[in-house]
Amino acid sequence: MVKGGVVEEFRAADGGSYALKKLPEITLAFWVMKIAATTLGETAGDLLAQTLRLGYFLTTVVLLLVFVTTLAVQLGSRAYNPFFYWAVILSTSTAGTTISDFMNRDASGKYLATGTGSLGWGPQGLGLGYPVGAAILISLLIAVFAVWKQTGLTFAIRDINTLRGEGLFWSAILVSNTLGTSMGDFLADSSGLGYAGSALLILGLLGLLLALRYVPAASNVLLFWLAFVLTRPLGATVGDFLTKPVAKGGLALGTLGSSAVLLALLFGMVGFAHTREKRRVAVPGAGVVSVSSS
Repeated sequence: MVKGGVVEEFRAADGGSYALKKLPEITLAFWVMKIAATTLGETAGDLLAQTLRLGYFLTTVVLLLVFVTTLAVQLGSRAYNPFFYWAVILSTSTAGTTISDFMNRDASGKYLATGTGSLGWGPQGLGLGYPVGAAILISLLIAVFAVWKQTGLTFAIRDINTLRGEGLFWSAILVSNTLGTSMGDFLADSSGLGYAGSALLILGLLGLLLALRYVPAASNVLLFWLAFVLTRPLGATVGDFLTKPVAKGGLALGTLGSSAVLLALLFGMVGFAHTREKRRVAVPGAGVVSVSSS
């Protein structure tokens, strides 16, 4: 067993087989990477669906296939690997962007770029609107957590060490990232707060959750999931702020350039985390078995 590290062995309830924990510790670096991944998910989703004009439907289909592929790799791995884990986070963030847009938008003029007559290839979107779309996604997220609770498995990320628990975790992540996109787009586009105002509001809410962490009666597990959901609309508003035209309150940096910079930033942070993880699990010592994360 590797003591004190991210990768640990947990004895099964029946006292027999062992399972490897494959999810990261929740640290400041985790939240920085989460925000970077969700922001990249927003810009990359818009790059594929809007800039490259693949449309929300086709992009969603492709990204869901990417999600299934990265999830299969993550579930099939024997130990925590930062590249595998963050690849799934990024795929859920990117897919969540286009799923949300497909649900909420349609081919009406307010969603079309100047000089275009459609949202791209395929169906143009369901046009449910942000309130209805958010209500559906909230219901789905509640359903996932209800099923999760019925299994009796822990909601605490640091203690998830079974295939079923990890599957439920990733189901919640996909739905919450899609919900977060809807929330972010609503705040930025329909609330009147704009991109910067929306980001400041979400940062304020995250600050409140951080303060509640020091309240003994507050559930750390609940605070984690609330923060996890809120970082997605933060990424959505920051992503829009980076890419949207100046006339709409953005910086007009473009989806391609913004995505490239964010990808390089995230790749660098994940690479650093991977190096640290390999060093952590390779600590020599009597009676200690090293577990490689590669």
